[in-house]
Amino acid sequence: MKKDKKLIIYHLANKYNLPLSKIEKIVNYQFKYVEKIMKEGKFESIRLPYFGKFSVNAKRLKHINKKNK
Repeated sequence: MKKDKKLIIYHLANKYNLPLSKIEKIVNYQFKYVEKIMKEGKFESIRLPYFGKFSVNAKRLKHINKKNK
């Protein structure tokens, strides 16, 4: 079953009895961390619980690297 980000944040806040804002910060940090690690090329793919598996398209990465130079 596919869930959107807000629903997952709400579910986790209820499950762990934490404020929505705190859970939102945690979730957003996960995505920033994944972005950093993938840019460094340390992993081909990364799996985040509840969100799925993320990988980099080689052609897109090449395009982004050209754009940033």
